[in-house]
Amino acid sequence: MGNANVSTVTIRPEEQKFFADLAKDWWNPKGKMASLHQVNPVRMAFIRESVDAHFGADARSIRPLEGKSALDVGCGAGLVCEPLARLGAHVTGVDAAQDNVAAAAAHAEAGGLDIRYMAGELASLDIGSFDLVTALEVVEHVADKRTFLADVAKRLAPGGLLVISTPNRTAASRLLLVGAAEAVGYVPKGTHHWEDFIQPEELEGLLAELGLEVTQRRGIAWRPGKGLHLSDDEALNYIVSARRV
Repeated sequence: MGNANVSTVTIRPEEQKFFADLAKDWWNPKGKMASLHQVNPVRMAFIRESVDAHFGADARSIRPLEGKSALDVGCGAGLVCEPLARLGAHVTGVDAAQDNVAAAAAHAEAGGLDIRYMAGELASLDIGSFDLVTALEVVEHVADKRTFLADVAKRLAPGGLLVISTPNRTAASRLLLVGAAEAVGYVPKGTHHWEDFIQPEELEGLLAELGLEVTQRRGIAWRPGKGLHLSDDEALNYIVSARRV
């Protein structure tokens, strides 16, 4: 991993192009991004639980983020930005691919949602800090994880909450998330590079170096009859919340 002072470029050009090419299909729940549509309710359940715990929100409220700002890093076409907006947040979505941002903005406008979308590297954008920062299924796609996480941490306002989800680097994820999932078309070929996955302890160590402590960690698992769900099983995928120490 590189020194955070050397370069602000963390997104590989080939990764940016790969996901930009999928932009037009991003909102099709049965299209190439179907896996994200299936996991999104699970991720949002964790985010909602973390928001309630961190900010002391009323679990019965339909807008627990009212008056708060949220940033989704690597927002794609807005699958996380839109539910965050519906939870009351003033949302900004950032993605390296202009095509994704365009698709996201068009979808939000059609749905009557006021979301700010910006294209580019996070470090190069003057967008301030946020009460909630999310980076979901992003860190495995960046070339320099330390620099990327440092850029993300800089966007966290005092007292803010960070949520990150990513695949685990295990034998099970190599077999199922890369081999089997791509073979059967569950995710597009080339989506994942197993060697770039990061294990939970590695992620926690990098966050600790940045002055952040993990407050909750759950696995995202799958089983017949239940589908994707939050679990103690982290073999495939996991999601964490963190705050400044």
